[in-house]
Amino acid sequence: MDKLRVLIVSESFLPQVNGVTNSVRRVLDHLAATGHDAELVAPTGPPTYAGFPVTRARGTALPFYRDFRIGLETRARLRSVMLRFRPDVVHVASPATLGYQAVRVAEELGIPTVAIYQTDLVGFAERYGIPGGMRAMASLTRRIHAGVDRTLAPSSASLRQLEGLGVQHTALWPRGVDLQQFHPVRRSAELRRQVVPDGRLLVGYVGRLAPEKELELLTCLADDHRYALVVVGGGPEEKRLRALLPGASFLGVLHGDELGRAYASLDVFVHTGRHETYCQSAQEALASGVPVVAPRSGGPVDVVADRVAGLLYEPGCREQLTAYVDRLATDHLYRRRMGLAARRSVGDRSWSGVNDRLVDHYRDVIGTHSSWQRHAA
Repeated sequence: MDKLRVLIVSESFLPQVNGVTNSVRRVLDHLAATGHDAELVAPTGPPTYAGFPVTRARGTALPFYRDFRIGLETRARLRSVMLRFRPDVVHVASPATLGYQAVRVAEELGIPTVAIYQTDLVGFAERYGIPGGMRAMASLTRRIHAGVDRTLAPSSASLRQLEGLGVQHTALWPRGVDLQQFHPVRRSAELRRQVVPDGRLLVGYVGRLAPEKELELLTCLADDHRYALVVVGGGPEEKRLRALLPGASFLGVLHGDELGRAYASLDVFVHTGRHETYCQSAQEALASGVPVVAPRSGGPVDVVADRVAGLLYEPGCREQLTAYVDRLATDHLYRRRMGLAARRSVGDRSWSGVNDRLVDHYRDVIGTHSSWQRHAA
């Protein structure tokens, strides 16, 4: 089949570690492995990734989240990038400010576009208490996706949310998981001894330490003598969480094999945020053979098979969260059975298969356009 030229425009990239960065990396890796051409535009990043050039966009840090930069690139510069690279399709990853500009330029040039809906901007504004933010983010989401040929959402909850906002031309595109990096065989007795020499169960969270994750809910688990809390990740809430959870082990941001060992060494994985469009960290825990306790909201509803591979509680309900962790901590056979089911539940979610479907979406939208001459000089 024809080789494609794909311009990816992302609001986030390395060194930031989050779901958007990780999925963009997986897409670029897949495009490289399958012989396509690509270029990335992002506010941060190395000069190249997976052999593809990275064009740094202008950006600024959010005043309430200094570690996170948003793109503020001009349409003129984005137009010059598109005219130079001449992509067959523009892929906007979790579009906000930079993605909005890129979609408008692509629309003017007649270039097909695929948007990946990955960040619940409305929920983000709600959690941060931005005055008028929810209405503004709902309006921005509608404006961005109105000009997109196809918006891919990771879960049924996200599709319903987009439908409620009046966004059309949507389709389901879930996230893959690395079934080698995240595997039960990576469970480490040494890591467990380092964290809890007394052999208690490990209950842990992996992800960004940010307000929208509602991690203060973990305080309801902090004083149980049967298990120890483990927190993996970094972010603006770390200082506050260390004060709230003085007995927890904070392992920082981990990558690669270290991250795989951390997941697999847990006995129970807990997620607390209700605004997840997918919840990749829950999927990685499942692949690691660890039962998941997560809110019955957003992405986890699709990702976690309730009462099979994990337990879903009412969002924000401390009592139910505590009761579910208690059930898993108390009943070894129940926990073991769920752990085995967890691994089985993600056996068909490889990144290769998921990204093959993404390329099919690219080809579909390209097929509907005649105004952009492919590979023209």
